[in-house]
Amino acid sequence: MRSPGLTWAALRDLKCGELEGAADGWGAAANRADAARDRVEQELLNGLRDTQQGEAATSAVARLRQLGRNFQYVYTECGLLRTTLNSLAHELKAQQRVLTGALDDAVTLKFTVHADGSVSYPAAGDGIIDDRPPQGGTASSGGLPALSAPSGLVAPNPNLAKAQDIADRLAGAVRAAAEIDWRYAGILRRLKAEEGLKVPVSTWTDAAGDAAAVRGAAGAYLRNAIPHDATPAERHAWWTGLTQEQREEYLAVYPDRIGNLDGIPAVVRDAANRDNLQLLIGKLAGRDDELSVTQLAGLREIDRQLGAGTQPPMFLLGIGDEGNGRAIVSYGNPDTARNVAAYVPGLNTSLDRDFAEGDLKRARDTAITAQRYDSSSAAIVWLGYDAPQAPDWFGSLAVMGEDRANQGGGAFRGFMGGLLATNDREDPHLTAIGHSYGSRTVGAATQQGDGMHGVDDIILVGSPGVGVDRAEDLGVGKGHVFVGAAENDVVSKLPSKQQVALGAASGPLAFLVGDVADQGDDDLWFGKDPASDAFGARRFQVDEGPRLVSGRGLSIDAHSQYFDVDPERDNVSADNIALIASGNSRKIKTEEPR
Repeated sequence: MRSPGLTWAALRDLKCGELEGAADGWGAAANRADAARDRVEQELLNGLRDTQQGEAATSAVARLRQLGRNFQYVYTECGLLRTTLNSLAHELKAQQRVLTGALDDAVTLKFTVHADGSVSYPAAGDGIIDDRPPQGGTASSGGLPALSAPSGLVAPNPNLAKAQDIADRLAGAVRAAAEIDWRYAGILRRLKAEEGLKVPVSTWTDAAGDAAAVRGAAGAYLRNAIPHDATPAERHAWWTGLTQEQREEYLAVYPDRIGNLDGIPAVVRDAANRDNLQLLIGKLAGRDDELSVTQLAGLREIDRQLGAGTQPPMFLLGIGDEGNGRAIVSYGNPDTARNVAAYVPGLNTSLDRDFAEGDLKRARDTAITAQRYDSSSAAIVWLGYDAPQAPDWFGSLAVMGEDRANQGGGAFRGFMGGLLATNDREDPHLTAIGHSYGSRTVGAATQQGDGMHGVDDIILVGSPGVGVDRAEDLGVGKGHVFVGAAENDVVSKLPSKQQVALGAASGPLAFLVGDVADQGDDDLWFGKDPASDAFGARRFQVDEGPRLVSGRGLSIDAHSQYFDVDPERDNVSADNIALIASGNSRKIKTEEPR
């Protein structure tokens, strides 16, 4: 053989069960670290926050959080070791099966396999001259067969091709096994931690590289079985059917995929995404480009809030650095809540500190207010798409397209389907909320496939249009479409595309042409004004918001105040949103359509 470090006999006698046993040991260590982390974060930290205050308590909380991160790192690395060893055993077993098949064929044919991998075969076939069968010989992989035959014309020995095939299969299995051994040895050498009790960001950076290496090696073992193209319900069934060990391996090696897979239970997604969050922070920490710095600030703020014991409890249902970033956060468990609302933000939203502070607060305030009307309520902020980004906010409106809404709508539709698949209520009440361009994204979600199956109510606030001209076209019934449009919100009063096009061509007569293009004065950029009588939705009361131009200067704050909860002013908009989200839409305060 041409692999001096490994022979076919050694491959045959290799006990892959010992590798799997070692993997089980690392798995047990990972589980112990995970249990310790849970105890630190769920018992010790929460107990300390609830009972102690002052500098000493603050210092203790910081130390406990660091201890929790250390356990989290141990969990991650031990999980990677387990999967690496299991994947190594899985690939070596495949080559053992090839080897065993070749050896069994040799026994059946009464061939002899030599220590060097060559294969001897007996005489067989019909002689051409003297009726004597061609003599046997020896075949070896990568070379000509060594024949022992008389001079003169002879027919080929039929055993030659069979022996050559066996020798080639033996050599192929040994070569493949040697390559597998070399590849995994490199990965295992990487899986080691720095000395010391503290796990700094640089170590998480290394861990991100470790995870990437293990993912690359374990593709056939784990990744290829993840049902990416299945429905949320099918994914839920797939996850339910896995063994506990299989689930733990997926969480250790593919927290990014499992954490962002619609149809996986919320507590599982949360655990996976919390681990992936640390890997992402480690991945981006060493970069200085603007996008990485911006996303890192958002990730760190989300991480801070996750560790702060926020109520209602936070569930991290999605996180990623693709595009402008991804983040899905629920306040309250969406799998156990009777009422679940998901809010889609709009223009200029990306994974940054503003999102982590502002948009997360909107979801949290909605959950808190909704729970006053029904304690079994959860609210989610869903940044699962690339919302349009506009450095020149006003100048961008004329060129804003619908592609991102259509792409995001498909993703949001899948997410809502996942909520329906994992919720343990017989008939949960689901609400889709779209703000600004997010309302166009929600509208797009209703027009794809069979619509947003399971969604009961739709709320549109600050909407430039949703892509349809009638509330009943959204698929939930016109009586279940609710619209909030502040008097001073310029986005909810944008001109239609026809008005802009004709107005630009008409110069001073633009106002006359505009009336011709929109005779009912109820068209917006993306279709009929959702707050108009023609659209047919139920309009609820909101605060009028600050004027666009006032003594304080230019302000578009009226567009962003729909979710605000302020003890010093009327919160009619936030209350109405919470009433709808909690299944109490009959109690909202309404106003006449435009």
